[in-house]
Amino acid sequence: MSAPFPGSETWGDPITEILELTGARCALSRGLTAAGAWALAFPAPRRLKIQAVLQGTLWLVIEGVEQPVRLEAGEVAVFAGDRRYTLTSDPAVPSVDVLPLLRASTRPFVHAGDEGQDTVTIGGHIELDSTAKDLLLGALPPLMHVSAATAEAATACWLMDQTLGELASDRPGSSFAADHLAQLLFVQVLRAFLTDADADAYPTGWLRALADERIAPALRLMHGDPARPWTLAELARAATMSRTSFAQRFKDVAGVPPLAYLCGWRMRLAQHTLRRADTPVSAIAFDLGYGSESAFSTAFKRTTGQSPRAYRQTARPM
Repeated sequence: MSAPFPGSETWGDPITEILELTGARCALSRGLTAAGAWALAFPAPRRLKIQAVLQGTLWLVIEGVEQPVRLEAGEVAVFAGDRRYTLTSDPAVPSVDVLPLLRASTRPFVHAGDEGQDTVTIGGHIELDSTAKDLLLGALPPLMHVSAATAEAATACWLMDQTLGELASDRPGSSFAADHLAQLLFVQVLRAFLTDADADAYPTGWLRALADERIAPALRLMHGDPARPWTLAELARAATMSRTSFAQRFKDVAGVPPLAYLCGWRMRLAQHTLRRADTPVSAIAFDLGYGSESAFSTAFKRTTGQSPRAYRQTARPM
């Protein structure tokens, strides 16, 4: 295929493709050591937040969420960044603003509470391209809590230990290594949650469809060869369901009918290419299975409200 679509070597892996389309990058902020009674209040990060516990336990209290979440060593939480939150030894402890503490130290770790290190945790955030971030944010639940009891916990713990080692060292490239380890940790969180969580915990969308054992094979077919003119019968056969049952179940979990999902995914790939490459519109149309540039342009404008050329002109950075 001539168009540089993301994940072209690994088509059929929706997670890889979505992370590439959204430009997901996990960046670490600070580590925290704590002992005794302590509570730190954080402002809303305005970005997807990740928190990993390396040692001890803590409570995560999110504004507007009724139940605090207890995180133990080896556990990770990923949550929406639109609300303030508190990390604490006990939800009953009055919190103090974390910002003065962060401003007063340039060290990779800050400390709260008494002397000692009963608890060690690291935090970070997920950077997403503004043009496609809804693709990931809209599919994730408000909070993902990955337990140490999951099958992926051993790998997650190893990644956390390696990240801690990089943060605490002065070795060349330590910041670069730590950020890339954090990137792998985020992927591991998605894998664990996809494997162990109830699919009903997901909002309606592609991730919930991927977590559905009956629908997932059909979803992978569409992602594996988006240019193919898939029929409802072919996709239903992959799901070992009747066409009627498959179409209804797919719409229930993905939010749209199967062929509408396929069209929408093609448009996402087209938008990515138009933003990042000079591939002719006619070549993009051909690579996505359209018989003509005009047919593709009509579908693109119906989806985005702009022609492909107008989108390319407005979506590219100045």
